[in-house]
Amino acid sequence: MAELAGVSRSVASRALNNAPHVSRAKREAVERAVRQLGYVPNPTARALATRHTGAAALVVAGEDPSIFADPFFAQVIVGASAALEEADLHLMLCLAASDRGRGRVERLLRAKGADGVMLMALREGDPLAPMAEQAKMPVVFGGRPVGPVPRWYVDVDNVGGAREATEYLVSRGRTRVAMICGRLDTEAGRARYRGYRDAMLAAGLDPFPPREGDFTESSGAAAMAALLAEHPDLDGVFAANDNMGAGALRTLRAAGRLVPADVCVVGFDDLAVAELADPPLTTVHQPISAFGREMARMLVALVNGQDPTPLILPTRLVVRSSA
Repeated sequence: MAELAGVSRSVASRALNNAPHVSRAKREAVERAVRQLGYVPNPTARALATRHTGAAALVVAGEDPSIFADPFFAQVIVGASAALEEADLHLMLCLAASDRGRGRVERLLRAKGADGVMLMALREGDPLAPMAEQAKMPVVFGGRPVGPVPRWYVDVDNVGGAREATEYLVSRGRTRVAMICGRLDTEAGRARYRGYRDAMLAAGLDPFPPREGDFTESSGAAAMAALLAEHPDLDGVFAANDNMGAGALRTLRAAGRLVPADVCVVGFDDLAVAELADPPLTTVHQPISAFGREMARMLVALVNGQDPTPLILPTRLVVRSSA
């Protein structure tokens, strides 16, 4: 092929691998030779020659494979897949909650079984965080972990979004506003509670102690029942995600509380469940597909030898009928 294109083997190789420092004329000559010969690159040979696998791994510290069907993670995967496809990288999905799963990911990190890794949903004390910091391959965190801030991450403005949600409830005349938190062993769970607490204190109101859920609808329903039993006079609720917000609405309806007349409710994420809730849920929109896309783009930049800066994506309030 190099002979047909009239270039050296090294130039042909660089052109095939989209490497820099190849003139446009030589690159086009190689492309014509490829078409004429019907050449198809051998991925195994390419991996040996370039030390690249052609794949990127998305590692989620979840316990159940169905987590990938969760609307939040499904949108992340869509965004990440689109960005990796542009870079001609395949997406690998890995769960890393069990010892066995973490072992697979540890081997992946040590043996460079992928060109790079994206880590999500890490909880406090997860051994994957220090493993990732020591890995000899690019690692991007999707959401900052609890503890030391990693060098490369994509996150959303959890504090600002939670603050805006709480400020909106206060602007609606609500003074007894509780919060259903996410897991407090995650940075997202803690950050959203900080935003809620800061807004309550700034308004001269007493923040409620955190009532923790696990981001599921059932945990939101249970937390709401407990809050009603302890604070029957509450008039506002901020749920740290839409699933828990939908669960809170179910409990309030069963208890005979009118939403928003008796209790206003605001969620976080802006998933489809927010629009389908009864009543439709006011929520904080975060750009979930963009989150996945930017995480993958940052990883591709690292694979290509660049040094991108961390990125925090903005949020915005979406007002519907629940508040």
